[in-house]
Amino acid sequence: MKTALITGASRGIGTACAIALAKQGYNIVLNYNNSEGKAQSLSKIIADNYGVDVLCVKADVSDKAQVEAMVKSALEKFEYIDVLVNNAGIALQKLFTDTTEDDWNKVMSTNLTSVYNVTHAVLPDMIRNHSGNIVNISSMWGEVGASMEVAYSASKAGVIGLTKALSKEVAPSNIRVNCVSPGVIMTDMMSGFSDEDLSMIKEEIPLCEFGTAKNVADAVAFLVSDKARFITGQVISVNGGMVM
Repeated sequence: MKTALITGASRGIGTACAIALAKQGYNIVLNYNNSEGKAQSLSKIIADNYGVDVLCVKADVSDKAQVEAMVKSALEKFEYIDVLVNNAGIALQKLFTDTTEDDWNKVMSTNLTSVYNVTHAVLPDMIRNHSGNIVNISSMWGEVGASMEVAYSASKAGVIGLTKALSKEVAPSNIRVNCVSPGVIMTDMMSGFSDEDLSMIKEEIPLCEFGTAKNVADAVAFLVSDKARFITGQVISVNGGMVM
């Protein structure tokens, strides 16, 4: 049985990805940082409903030492990590001139450095086994940029660049690296928007609806499946047509 590690798995897109991959028969490593209760609840739901093993691991993925300990625990239990979903991330809405160095560093470390940390820890075994699948979660703002979200947009653009470059480097080792770029997805990241703001945003989406975490997870599940065997280095946009 194969194993998937999902970072930031205790909520939103991460939770949906964990469920989608459990449905495909993967053992699941649930990474969380602060939401232990949610992670444990998700672990029970997955174990009870999908007949796979689950490991919950607390780790701040922006901290390389914690990431290495997490991956070591996962390998001790499951021997191998077949799929990595780099999902952990935070948002920041602020004028660039008001963005402090601490703001910048926190967004970059959580959204981009974390992808380096976890991928760097998992990749050597994938290379040795000549097999693996990595999916990084970016954002449509990483593709086109968003006003008042410079740090966030830059971090997510970095995820896209990392995906494309790494995919070329590890393709000879039979490892595929792809990126899913969500649009406006109704998760708790949207909780700060008023009903009026949400209505205005919806009007800009050609499909006239907001995305769900499951929409994103379905794209992830496709990319790690054999149906996507010849797809690597790609950015799959899940945004209802908002960015083309």
